[in-house]
Amino acid sequence: SVDAKGWPWASLIAGKPGFITSPNDRSLNLETNIAPGDPLAKNMTTGAPLGLLGIDLAARRRNRVNVRVTAVNSSSLSLSVDQSFGNCPQYIQTRFVEFVRDPQQALDQMASTGFTSLDAAARQHITEADTFFVSSFAKNTGQPSADGVEGVDVSHRGGRAGFVQVEGNTLTVPDYAGNLHFNTLGNFLVNPKAGLIFPDFETGDVLMLTGTVEIVWDDDPHVAAFKGAERAWRFTLDHGVNLSDALPLRWAFGEYSPNSLITGNWDEAAATLAAEERRDAWRPYRVIAVEDESEVIRSFSLEPAVSEGLASFNAGQYLTLRATPAGCDKHSVRTYTVSSAPNDAHYRISVKREPGGLFSNHLHDTLEVGAIIEARAPRGDFTLDAAEKRPAVLLAGGVGITPMISMARHVVMEGIRTRHTRPLTIFHASQTTGQRAFYEAFREIESKTNGLVRYRSLISAPLETDTPERDFDYTGYVTAEILQRELALDDYDFYLCGPGPFMQAVYDALRSLGANDARIFAEAFGPASLKRRPDDGTSPDALVVEEAEQSLIKFARSDFEQRWDKGDDTILEVAEQHGLTPDYGCRNGACGTCAVKIIAGEVAYRTQPSAACGEDEALICCAVPARGSNTLELDL
Repeated sequence: SVDAKGWPWASLIAGKPGFITSPNDRSLNLETNIAPGDPLAKNMTTGAPLGLLGIDLAARRRNRVNVRVTAVNSSSLSLSVDQSFGNCPQYIQTRFVEFVRDPQQALDQMASTGFTSLDAAARQHITEADTFFVSSFAKNTGQPSADGVEGVDVSHRGGRAGFVQVEGNTLTVPDYAGNLHFNTLGNFLVNPKAGLIFPDFETGDVLMLTGTVEIVWDDDPHVAAFKGAERAWRFTLDHGVNLSDALPLRWAFGEYSPNSLITGNWDEAAATLAAEERRDAWRPYRVIAVEDESEVIRSFSLEPAVSEGLASFNAGQYLTLRATPAGCDKHSVRTYTVSSAPNDAHYRISVKREPGGLFSNHLHDTLEVGAIIEARAPRGDFTLDAAEKRPAVLLAGGVGITPMISMARHVVMEGIRTRHTRPLTIFHASQTTGQRAFYEAFREIESKTNGLVRYRSLISAPLETDTPERDFDYTGYVTAEILQRELALDDYDFYLCGPGPFMQAVYDALRSLGANDARIFAEAFGPASLKRRPDDGTSPDALVVEEAEQSLIKFARSDFEQRWDKGDDTILEVAEQHGLTPDYGCRNGACGTCAVKIIAGEVAYRTQPSAACGEDEALICCAVPARGSNTLELDL
């Protein structure tokens, strides 16, 4: 309701079932068991607009109604309906209600207290709340009405405890993806005032506030760090009322809404913001879980070893790790794709044990729950936008499935949050079912999304005990024929990850079927060897600096030099062949770990790196001497 001075108020009225009736489809009658001190008692005048929300917390059902008061007496209201519509169940925590007294009993004995600032008890109640209600209204901009008020509205707001931040007399509230009607925010834009009510479900007390509002848009870093927030709004108290034992009801908590569980709170947002400022720093992480995903792939879940937050990441990015394997006198650096989803409270990497792989074997043999390992925040350009409407196809070979499980889980989570699930088809090629990772996880995702996310398993060497159509979908490799059978080949984004030969074969198959090069995104393990055919017919090497025909490579600090001929190994490989152990992570120019200062000469890149480095630096994992550099000297 709206008072005589133009302040909106949110009020709660409770009654026994039947206390609100509908004589016809345009009318409501409502028993008004209003606590003394509630501004609603004075705001219910004939002709006044009201916004109503009927809500059943146990069933997560709610309905909004906009009405006008047609008659008022001491115990009831007659209302004419202007609008009525149902709302989605998002962010409603289930609660189960019981009456502790008759709704009209002891109304005259209830205490009400007015205030103009929030005391410690009020601040604590708000910060612990997972539910409140907000009222708003728009001033009449058309034909003048008797009171100059239109568009009165009251709405539910829910989240995890701590989702409302209190700073003095100011509250900051995240705005999540909702029904997209924007009733409340629309009113805020034209009339920045709000009424808030915070019920205490255990005591029946209610805290009623009214004040001014400003919208905080998504470019604010604090909003960006809040998980699930698309924007926020800031409420500043003008005055309020505290009603003790105002409700004859008590509620027992059931469970959080699934939508609430994938959102954050302000403490987590502050920790995330602090972590974002240290993205480039090496930070210690503790292993909190170890799980075998297949015969050769093991997952390690990591959380900060100190009281710090996780830097955010996009599905498909990788984590850069640093460790000292047994028998080494210095640390080594490697990158592994994050296989957890951006909404998870930890990072997870899934590592294949490579024969002779120093770092992967070190992780498999020594990393157990409680162990500490250093890492830098995730980064990388191989990412998927879950909000995109265009279907996506994820094609993975072997352990290349790790970014795909992150992408698929992200799409599912965003589907819950926004009610739009981007269509996905995943093809996973493995040598055997025993080496295949995340099979059950993908099948579960396929079931939960009713096929909006589809998964196809291809096994090149099935065992005699494996049954086609039960244990896998196809025998062999990803081919143009299989793609034609499974896809309409209309307009897709394609994501490729796996060994070089696998990606090249799939890329060529996609191009033969008419897929645009610009719609094919690839992430390689080891040197990036994908040979592309751009859509405009230009050479894929047009922007690549030519290699030298012949050069002399010098490593200044190691006092080493070697003749180099066109086609020879990269600088990193030359260094390793002579006993040096430079830092590197990806071997494809994506992570920037291997940057080394150039003292003299220039370098060429066999594939254009995506990581940035200084003008006087070279990413040696994919660099070779450039044409015209008879001598290339590096600080190595």
